[in-house]
Amino acid sequence: MKSKEFEVEINNEVLKWAIKTSGWDTLELSKKIGINESDLNKVLNNEKKFTIAQLTKLSKLIKRPIAFFLLSEIPREEIKPLPKDYRMIPRKKDVFSKETLLAIRIARKLQTSSRELAQNLNTTLIPNVTKITINDNPQEVAEEYRNKAKFLEDLQKKADSPSKVFNFLRDFIENQNILVFQFPMPVDDVRGFTLSEDIPKVIVINSKDQIKSRIFTIMHEFAHILLDESIIDMPEESLVREKQNKIEEWCNKFASEFLLPKAIAERIFEENKSNLTETKTLNRLTNKWKISKKFILYKMLKLNFIDKPQYEEILRRPYKKEKTKGSPPPEVRCISEKGKRFISLVSANVNNNFITFADALGYLSVKADHYQKILEKIKGD
Repeated sequence: MKSKEFEVEINNEVLKWAIKTSGWDTLELSKKIGINESDLNKVLNNEKKFTIAQLTKLSKLIKRPIAFFLLSEIPREEIKPLPKDYRMIPRKKDVFSKETLLAIRIARKLQTSSRELAQNLNTTLIPNVTKITINDNPQEVAEEYRNKAKFLEDLQKKADSPSKVFNFLRDFIENQNILVFQFPMPVDDVRGFTLSEDIPKVIVINSKDQIKSRIFTIMHEFAHILLDESIIDMPEESLVREKQNKIEEWCNKFASEFLLPKAIAERIFEENKSNLTETKTLNRLTNKWKISKKFILYKMLKLNFIDKPQYEEILRRPYKKEKTKGSPPPEVRCISEKGKRFISLVSANVNNNFITFADALGYLSVKADHYQKILEKIKGD
């Protein structure tokens, strides 16, 4: 028998768990692995064994190291419920794409790694925020945190790009000991989620989303952290939904008031009242204030500058989508995905000899020649 045909002894309960949490079904997997579905079911029922070649294919498909399948039991940290599903997608309650499930898994792994890295440094990642409830006034809480962030009107208007605003808000949140990661997921599946059950608390943003929409999402997810919730949602899609989840509604009001306070919104809408709903005006306002079309229309609707039929008509108009850039350099991608705070934890552990350079590359998922570029870039930003 050739070495690639050697059969592998694995724990079928671990295998079942790995497949269940990957989002793949057995028919899809069997086709990709190159066996029939009945043989795969026999492996799952411990009646047959994978060859090393088949296990290698499975490992790559569901993004699990081969060593995972050799474990004697499912790791305890793996057995956690998914975040509460606030997406309100018909017939998709608690059903997520493979990419979304992978993002949740990666985020939890980074959450655990962050805690361990912080413990090595004898530091804490307890969030520097006050827990609130939906009985608190969202506008007042938003004003408090807008002041705390020093998110000034001029800063917002004069920022070179929406990315600058997003990064400013991300830095503020991470300075409160809340980690922010960005991973690609289908935009029609999820815009963001939070992991609040452990320290550090984590926000994850969909990197495939338009940057102006991500600005709203990050503040909406921050509100969920203030409420101490682990959730997954689509914030902008819930803005004018007829059946409102009360918690989502609270978080939308918080994000809305943080990004464009009522007094400022009323002033700029009055100044442009004569041509407020013209496409040219809307484009100018969204670009000036670094906010999405859907959000600014929501604000106009809530402040009675437009009605629901106008809102829906304007939303149907064709708009130019933001241009998507090519793949960024590895150091830029790493900072975008992992965030400055996590990278700084890794760097500090290397400098104090708590982890090796090779360990650091593993944490950051980069090659050796990119590491120094990453550190230089986060220092320069």
